[in-house]
Amino acid sequence: MTDTAPLATHANEAAERTAAPSDADVHAHVHEVVEASKTSFLWAMRLLEKPRREAMYAIYCFCREVDDVADDPAPREQKFAELKRWRQEIEQLFAGAPKSLTARGLAQPVAAYGMAKEDFLAVIDGMEMDASESMHGPAMAELEQYCDRVASAVGRLSVRAFGDHGARARDVATALGQALQLTNILRDIAEDAERDRLYLPAELLDAHGIDSRDAKTVLAHPALPKVCADLAEIARKRFHEAETALMDCDRHAMRPAIVMKEVYRRYLDRLIASGWRNPHERVNLPKAQKLWIALRHGLI
Repeated sequence: MTDTAPLATHANEAAERTAAPSDADVHAHVHEVVEASKTSFLWAMRLLEKPRREAMYAIYCFCREVDDVADDPAPREQKFAELKRWRQEIEQLFAGAPKSLTARGLAQPVAAYGMAKEDFLAVIDGMEMDASESMHGPAMAELEQYCDRVASAVGRLSVRAFGDHGARARDVATALGQALQLTNILRDIAEDAERDRLYLPAELLDAHGIDSRDAKTVLAHPALPKVCADLAEIARKRFHEAETALMDCDRHAMRPAIVMKEVYRRYLDRLIASGWRNPHERVNLPKAQKLWIALRHGLI
């Protein structure tokens, strides 16, 4: 769902283990990954005080790197081996002995904000779903599980970094994670088809008479806009659930979540207005509008 990069080489891994990198090395690595990504989330992360911002950078760096593994054109077995190494890295992180630069960057945030190991492992589970190349019109239940792993689990880590540990903040993470991921799926249909991925759920494809599960065939089907419109309605409901849960949260702490909600809700509105007449045309927002959203909602 995001930009790709080559898998880390074993030589680089060995260098990380033997060179005993300094805090400056860790900081530089995390910032390099985040800045290179040009992620929309950067606008929201910059709203946080420095320690919490650094925690979010480290979380994003982890997500970026495991996502790159899933998206890499390497053989499936190699991707699974790399994701297994990441599982071991998370186990070492929670045992107090992180090895890689990224895991070292996570050590202080995990300790300071009480992040859960199962959420990091859930993200890896989601990347294994992508690496397995099984995402070809999944059942709705499987799609929801995928969204929970690759997006809501990240949200559960993030709200800890934001500073709201309450049950309703977790509800925001669950609902908003689903909303953001479904919006990304609807934005990236053509890009995903090029990677032979089709995230649109089987129930909606069947309901509109699309029998094929070949991504490019579905992309060209005249009923595609109806499928997308139905999935967009589910995304809208998740945005509404997130907004309702946010009413019971520390809104100052949850500013980054509010900003991302506003940005992605506008993406969804533009997609709905486009009617998916040209799924190859990726919807975006001008930088000035993202900045306005960040300023408006970041000063709560």
